[in-house]
Amino acid sequence: MKKRAIISLSDKTGVVEFARRLEKLGYEILSTGGTAKTLTDNGVAVTNVSDVTGFPECLDGRVKTLHPMIHAGILAMRGNEEHMKQIEELGVTPIDVVAINLYPFKQTILKDNVTREDAIENIDIGGPTMLRAAAKNWQDVAVIVDPVDYDTVTGELEANGEVSKDTKLKLAYKVFEHTAAYDTLISGYLRKESGMPAFPEKLSLTYEKVSEMRYGENPHQAAAFYREVGKGYEGTLAAAEQLNGKELSYNNINDANGALDTIKEFGDDICCVALKHANPCGVGIGESVYEAYMRAYEADPVSIFGGIVAFNRKVDSATAQKLAELFLEIIIAPEYDAEALQILCTKKNLRVLRLPDIAKPNRKDMFDMKKVAGGLLVQELNTEMYDDADIKVVTEKAPTAEQLRDMKFAMKVVKHTKSNGIALAKDGATVGIGPGQTNRITALELAIKYGGEKVPGSVMASDAFFPFSDCVEAAHKAGITAIIQPGGSIRDQESIDACNKYGIAMVFTGKRHFKH
Repeated sequence: MKKRAIISLSDKTGVVEFARRLEKLGYEILSTGGTAKTLTDNGVAVTNVSDVTGFPECLDGRVKTLHPMIHAGILAMRGNEEHMKQIEELGVTPIDVVAINLYPFKQTILKDNVTREDAIENIDIGGPTMLRAAAKNWQDVAVIVDPVDYDTVTGELEANGEVSKDTKLKLAYKVFEHTAAYDTLISGYLRKESGMPAFPEKLSLTYEKVSEMRYGENPHQAAAFYREVGKGYEGTLAAAEQLNGKELSYNNINDANGALDTIKEFGDDICCVALKHANPCGVGIGESVYEAYMRAYEADPVSIFGGIVAFNRKVDSATAQKLAELFLEIIIAPEYDAEALQILCTKKNLRVLRLPDIAKPNRKDMFDMKKVAGGLLVQELNTEMYDDADIKVVTEKAPTAEQLRDMKFAMKVVKHTKSNGIALAKDGATVGIGPGQTNRITALELAIKYGGEKVPGSVMASDAFFPFSDCVEAAHKAGITAIIQPGGSIRDQESIDACNKYGIAMVFTGKRHFKH
């Protein structure tokens, strides 16, 4: 029987050469619309699909290939005698190669001010139907959804007269991966448009691979980095531009994301965040980038070694010179002046990232997801802090304006510290941070230990309520003067009484910030 290929593409990259090679192999090329015109204009003989179906394209091109003369040709199993007998009786010629890519739905919804009507009109119907049909009949049909596979298919046809079953199976897999992602984008778009709940009964997600990692959290684990598809992710790590250093590792990306989450809390202040092993180790605000950095550095000069440093303002040469004196993994900033960049890029292994929208807040609907064995936990991203109107002074002694400023600062830090977490702060900089402890008193003792002689006169923030008075007693012994915490424990009065006993001001925010 005559060999046939159907080619219908929105992305016409490489199609002319592909079709020419098929033509030389004796294939009849079926095509539609713009693809047929492109091929004809370039000297490739084309049979229009409507000439095969005996039915014209209609409904503004919505119906072109949805016809038994096409789908029977794709789906007929060559090894099934009854199938072959039926298509012969029906006058159907088998289609052996299917090359389709779909209407650009993703590109459409990424446009500014796209209308719902335009988005829906770019939902492909005939394309996915042909692709799925060809992929189902993979033993007999070579189906191509990615132009990168043109050369593989024509190469095997030229060398062997057929495409191997291994190649056909891989091509079929790519089709179902592609159509699944395509449908997921459509369902996600329509879910938002129709106001459906954020957590559907069946959750489908699609991400695009940015890169494969050298390894994961440990050298024996394989890993890759994927980015979300859509608009509004300009302030995320996936949008950062790397200016220097070797590729980012799995742990680099995880830690850098933590640094970004923390720095976003300080959009109104010039801020520097130093982070190590997913926890802030030094945070400072100041009148300049240099001052903010020095405050963050001096908070914990030891832990910052081998860590990540993030800024929410342009890095100048004086700050860059100080940064260059340390061993750091990553520096992230919205911009660098020319001299600063030159200084930093002399360090071969220092990863320098530029993220102009670094201060852009995250959105709740970006979601926080944690994979567990046999399931997936999904929650809104924690984009809230507390409402100033909800802050309640619960002790006889009220905090001073300076104390309240430092308490709010410390709460922004402890929000991004692993629970149980404690943050101590004074004069717009962290003094000590106690992350990830099994109880709050241990977290406080750790923060006091690292803070050392700087602790007296500082304030304390806790990510959750105090169930006992022991934290207050330890704070008093260390010289801590004020405490900010969510409150909400049935034993709150015990902590309030202890604060009153020691002359410590305490405020409740009404907002807990566990982070695990």
